[in-house]
Amino acid sequence: MKSSRKFLMGVMFLLAVTLVLSGCGQDKGDALVRVQKAGEISFAMSGGYPPFNYYDEKNELVGFDVDVSNEVAKRLGVEFRPVTTDWSGIIEGLRSGVYDGILGSMAVTDERKEKVDFSVPYYYSGAQLVVKENSPYKDPVDLKGKVIGVVTGTTFESDGEKLEAGEIKLYKDDNQTLMEVNSGVVDAVITDRVVGVNAINSGKFQIELLGNPLRSEDIAVAFRQSDDSLREAVDKILNEMHEDGTLKQLSEKWLQADITKK
Repeated sequence: MKSSRKFLMGVMFLLAVTLVLSGCGQDKGDALVRVQKAGEISFAMSGGYPPFNYYDEKNELVGFDVDVSNEVAKRLGVEFRPVTTDWSGIIEGLRSGVYDGILGSMAVTDERKEKVDFSVPYYYSGAQLVVKENSPYKDPVDLKGKVIGVVTGTTFESDGEKLEAGEIKLYKDDNQTLMEVNSGVVDAVITDRVVGVNAINSGKFQIELLGNPLRSEDIAVAFRQSDDSLREAVDKILNEMHEDGTLKQLSEKWLQADITKK
């Protein structure tokens, strides 16, 4: 009798768990509905990548990515909630549900596609070597065996490996990498070309670009692989922003150039 009762209770418990998990699955099944019900969409970025996303002198998060995020949220009919986090763990944060997407100048790569899905690109850029002004390096090949700084978790680390750097030093963000090359701690930095140009124009660093971009990159918004409805909605919005000139306008505002066309 007792064993039958225990068996029955076990079956009821399993049924209850199944129903709970099923309900959770339904809540997560339609990501667009989830965001609309919450009334907000959270996009992650590093917060240390000027002019794309960074904290200004008022300690406010600003930049091209921030303006794009706000416009996407507006067109979805929700509020934008920014999340700044270390780049090295940003994909795992997305996959674990800490935020809805990554809109922080993430390059599309085959390796990342195995873990997340990407929107259509919202801008295009390239990997660029940056060195101190009047450095002895005249060509990327001159950096073989030298020390190159990059941000942890970026695609720029593989560029340093291809140049056969003697050491690749990893940093939290490009505020740090640029200060390190400016002070001579590293021989060069690899970052986004626009970031390098912006740093030079800021007058805060005595640095210069070395050669042409090492390669081009498509920059897009990353989503969890189960969040198709949300990604599709953002795709539609980004295409509209390309077509109506909004992305071009924001690019020229922050970068003094249109980088939204390939």
